[in-house]
Amino acid sequence: MTLQDFFAAHPRCALGFSGGTDSAYLLAAGRELGAEVRPYYVRTAFQPAFELRDAERMCEQLDIELTVLDYDILAVPGVADNPRDRCYFCKHAIFTLIRDRAAADGFDTLIDGNNASDDADDRPGMRAVSELGVLSPLRMCGITKAEVRARSTGLGLFTALKPAYACLATRIPTGRRITKPELERVERCEDRLKQLGFSDLRVRIDGASARLELPEAQLTRAVEMRREILAALGGDFEHVALDLRGR
Repeated sequence: MTLQDFFAAHPRCALGFSGGTDSAYLLAAGRELGAEVRPYYVRTAFQPAFELRDAERMCEQLDIELTVLDYDILAVPGVADNPRDRCYFCKHAIFTLIRDRAAADGFDTLIDGNNASDDADDRPGMRAVSELGVLSPLRMCGITKAEVRARSTGLGLFTALKPAYACLATRIPTGRRITKPELERVERCEDRLKQLGFSDLRVRIDGASARLELPEAQLTRAVEMRREILAALGGDFEHVALDLRGR
C-alpha cells in the first residue's frame, strides 16, 4: 500500500497532531494527495510550550486550521501514579478525546503519525491507539523514520530534521508520582539549557538531583560551561549531574 492508496480509501481523516516530524509529514502528504486531514493537538501538562508553537507554525505553513484541545491529563486514572504502562492510559485518554471531538466535527477515521521504525512491542501507547481503532498510515505503508525525514525535506517542511522528542513525563522515574510543578521545573530547566546553546537534550529527575543527557558532541562544552549550567539549574535542583554516556 502507498499513501496515495490509503488516502484514496480514507479521503477525510482526523489526525492526532503533535507538531513533530512524523505527524507533520503525514498532514502535508495528505494535503498533497488531495485528502482532507484535520489536525487535532491536545495540550496537556506533558507537552512543553515549544511543541504547540511548532504545531501552529506547521499548520500556518500549510494553511490548515489547527484544533487545540485542552486536557487535564494528570486527572486521568493511572497517569499521575506513573506506572510502567503510564503511556497506555495517557494515549487512550488523549485519543478518546480526539475521537469524540472529531466525530462531532464529522470525521470517523482517526489516524496518527507512528511510522514503520516504531517498535510496537515496546510501546504501551501504541497498544492503546490500536484498541481505539486508530490507523497509522506510515506504518501501514512501510514508511520509516529516515524516509519521513527525506520526504519532509522534499516538501520543504521545517520539521524534517527536528529531533525526536518524548513528553516531559518521561523525565520522571517510573513509580514516582507526577506533579505539575515537577513537569514545569523540568521544562524550565530544559529551556534554560537551550538558551545556553545546547540541543536535543533531556533533564531527568534523579532523586533530589537533575541528571543531564546531552548528545556526545556537546559533553565537552557542558563541562567547560559547568558554572553557567549550575547557575541556570541550581535554583531548581540541589545537585546537577552529567550523564557521560551521551544521548
